[in-house]
Amino acid sequence: MKCIIIDDESTARAIINQLCSKLDDLIVLDEFPNAIEAIKFLNQNEVDLIFLDIHMPDFTGFDFIQTLKNPPKIVLTTSDANFAIEAFEYDCIVDYLVKPVLLPRFEKAVQKAKSSGYTEQISDTNDTNQSSTDKELYVNIDRRLIKINIASIYLIEAKGDYILVKTEEKNYTVHSTLKKIEEKLPDNLFLKVHRSYIINVKQIIDIEDNSVLIKKDVIPVSRSNRPELMKRLNLL
Repeated sequence: MKCIIIDDESTARAIINQLCSKLDDLIVLDEFPNAIEAIKFLNQNEVDLIFLDIHMPDFTGFDFIQTLKNPPKIVLTTSDANFAIEAFEYDCIVDYLVKPVLLPRFEKAVQKAKSSGYTEQISDTNDTNQSSTDKELYVNIDRRLIKINIASIYLIEAKGDYILVKTEEKNYTVHSTLKKIEEKLPDNLFLKVHRSYIINVKQIIDIEDNSVLIKKDVIPVSRSNRPELMKRLNLL
């Protein structure tokens, strides 16, 4: 497996590199002191696995993940155990290592990465637009994972550091971003019509000027997103 290491501490990078050298099936292509340099590298190279620190100046590990359209498998390495729940909201994260990292635990994380089918699932999703696993979405609410039927979602609204997911049954307030949830929604059903709103186009009741009516919600449509919305409609 081709891998890279991202950590702002040189000692931490050296330790992970040494652990990688003890496993024959790991090849370290490069290591980076910050996420920005790693992004430049990934724009030109493909990797199978990233060892990623969470706490880095200016650009955290979670910020970095959200910039990747199709992220490879990721093992988080951190001295803070308090982000484990948030970490596993990301499908690409296969394990969470708390420093100092020892070889037996490191080997276990690599084994998880090898056995994970994440890369193949991403490929299948791109080919079919909506595979069977895309019919449901799990959200983290009060440390519980709640399953939501994707087709039941009619509106998603950004509210600061949270999003409000409205469904036919009930509404959910989730600590996330529009960008993150947009990547998990099927393109044939959902469209971002405004910087603060994603709508289920099948649930549109009425369109007037620069707004749409979804259920009882009147949602603004930005000028830049209106052409795409009109393309989605079956106009007479």
